[in-house]
Amino acid sequence: MRDRGEAQEPGFLTGFSLLLPITLSTMAIVLLAPILPQLMSDFSDVPGYEYWVPMILTIPALCVALFSPFGGMLGDWFGRRRLLLASFLAYALVGVAPLFLTSLPAILISRVGVGVAEALIMVLSTTLIGDYYKGAARDKWLAGQTAFASLSALLFFNLGGQLGVFGWRAPFWVYASALLMFVLVLRHTWEPRCETGREKAQSTGWAGFPWRRMLIIMAITIYGSIFFYTVQIQASSGLHVLGMSDPARIGFLTSVASIGVPMGTLLYSRIGRWPVRGLLLLEFILLAIGFGIMGLAREWEAFLMGCFLNQIGAGLLLPTLLVWAMSLLSFEIRGRGAGMWQSSFAFGQFLSPVVVTLLSKQAGGLMAAFGLLSLGALIGVILALVVPFRRGEQAMEVAVAHG
Repeated sequence: MRDRGEAQEPGFLTGFSLLLPITLSTMAIVLLAPILPQLMSDFSDVPGYEYWVPMILTIPALCVALFSPFGGMLGDWFGRRRLLLASFLAYALVGVAPLFLTSLPAILISRVGVGVAEALIMVLSTTLIGDYYKGAARDKWLAGQTAFASLSALLFFNLGGQLGVFGWRAPFWVYASALLMFVLVLRHTWEPRCETGREKAQSTGWAGFPWRRMLIIMAITIYGSIFFYTVQIQASSGLHVLGMSDPARIGFLTSVASIGVPMGTLLYSRIGRWPVRGLLLLEFILLAIGFGIMGLAREWEAFLMGCFLNQIGAGLLLPTLLVWAMSLLSFEIRGRGAGMWQSSFAFGQFLSPVVVTLLSKQAGGLMAAFGLLSLGALIGVILALVVPFRRGEQAMEVAVAHG
């Protein structure tokens, strides 16, 4: 630790410490997906288990959508770092709780706790990146969250499957990894303060909050998040429709297509300073082409190519929206703005399978639904052409030491 009042410059370990927690959002769902059949079998005597058991996977995402704005408010009012550290401890505690719980209601309650802690962790780690970094460095670390989350999904899916061999409880041990993140954040971060010298934002008012522009970004984020998760959730079903039945092969090919997300994020690191309009045009065009190819595909090779192009567009879109939102937010309101953005992203994740199911019923099948999603992405292209989009001009000050 450095002496009180000595200025600190954020380095690689600071950014990495705040990048790693984004994997917890992926862990909450992907890690447990391989053991879902075991959970269904073990709790088959519970009335309505076919509805309740899948909620073990989905409840955390819904809690993130509901509680992220409140997490941002708490961070603005009471300090970001100490609340983030407490959230890691809470996440680890409730995350491993199913190891010792026997009833389905108790496990579901623990998953609500995971969701609330996850909301705080995601919002506050993103906010601290905005506090510590500015300009291209800030854009790099924010964009890295998208790539890191996608790559961690590949790890957790395989890890969950391997640990599931030892029973459905075994994967829950992985939630204790939040304690490692606690140590990293404790060691490599500090409570930020803005250039005026205040250690934390204490404003409870909303004066100066860019409501109109934030609402536009939130709407596009919900819209884009639906597209983002469609391939990750529905690609395996699409391959099954095309005649593929081997689960291992389906899982592998879906993972290959998902590599498009970190590739899109890597591309963003090269072109991220483009005007927002140009970025959105490119992203929605890639999404539209990808969905179009998927909908017209009659062989798995073409379908996979469509998925890959789509995921490149998705990997570009999310960092564009997050960086755009953070560029509008001053220190005093940054937590609230980050919480609202994260809530929008999680809400889109929650809506994605619902939207695809409704489109499939209306269009007569999953492949036809992909065609309708292509048209939906083209609407995004039109909006990018006609709506005035521009970055914020908020100075992103580098935080200095608290002690």
